[in-house]
Amino acid sequence: MKEHNILETAENVLRIEADSISDLIGRLDENFEKMVNYLIGIKGKVILTGMGKSGIIARKISSTLASTGTPSFFMHPAEASHGDLGVISPNDAVIVLSNSGNTKEIVSILPAIKLIGAKVIGFSGNKNSQLFMLSDYFFDVSVVKEACPYNIAPTASTTVQLAIGDALAVSLLKERNFLEEDFARLHPGGSIGKKFLKVSDIMHKGEEIPLVKDSALLKDAIIEMNSKRLGLTGVIDENMHLCGIIVDGDLRRALTYSMNINIIDKPVRDVMTKNPKIILKDALAAVALQRMEELKITSLFAVESADNNRPAGVIHIHDIVKAGII
Repeated sequence: MKEHNILETAENVLRIEADSISDLIGRLDENFEKMVNYLIGIKGKVILTGMGKSGIIARKISSTLASTGTPSFFMHPAEASHGDLGVISPNDAVIVLSNSGNTKEIVSILPAIKLIGAKVIGFSGNKNSQLFMLSDYFFDVSVVKEACPYNIAPTASTTVQLAIGDALAVSLLKERNFLEEDFARLHPGGSIGKKFLKVSDIMHKGEEIPLVKDSALLKDAIIEMNSKRLGLTGVIDENMHLCGIIVDGDLRRALTYSMNINIIDKPVRDVMTKNPKIILKDALAAVALQRMEELKITSLFAVESADNNRPAGVIHIHDIVKAGII
């Protein structure tokens, strides 16, 4: 019995698929540009459909489009012929993936899609197919051969479908000037989303902010600190501007230097730390963390703006940890 070299087989598969993707580069022309420009100006949705393995690739392309700023979803072709065509509007585009271009479930719904008025974008390896004839835009994703030794199992053909889908999504992303911040807004649960969380997204605000007037007594500050449980309180002047801060360390120092004095009746202005370290509420939470690390502190008061020193909230390092930023 002939022995098979596993690594040789794997290398051969990768080489065939890499060559198949390289072949796509020579097919990029003004037709692809027109396709991208059309999708940039589309008023509706971009719907992906495909059967079998092509359907799986279509789902992935749709997901990539949706996460990079192009509203998109997948429609199963078999379900489409039983009522799901109702999700399509004249302002939509339907990207159809079919290596043969003559897949029964696909061919059966193309006339209805055209009748609705949506544009059809075909990704197929067959220019003599019904998909080619009914497409408003078409891209040739044919391959010389599949990576399967019997040239049957969809391997290279699905790889090039996926590659051209990525090329389309990234082209649309760049044309839309879709930024990392935009990507983060669509991925609030992921590491990228956490990277762009703002102080205002996770800070304590409203009634949760520990604050006392500068005319208050130290015992009032202690009560406020105990009730809000953040280990500090801000001190505000008559204009509601932050003029100081009292933390546990300030209390310990006051006790140390006033052993024979009833300090709880002292005005907070005599104990507070003046000109406390602050951060803008619109700053990134990651920047707040960096500032805390540099200053070796665990909390920062957030203010409205550089010109408005009114407290908008308090961010504690525990809030940053809880948000998953570190």
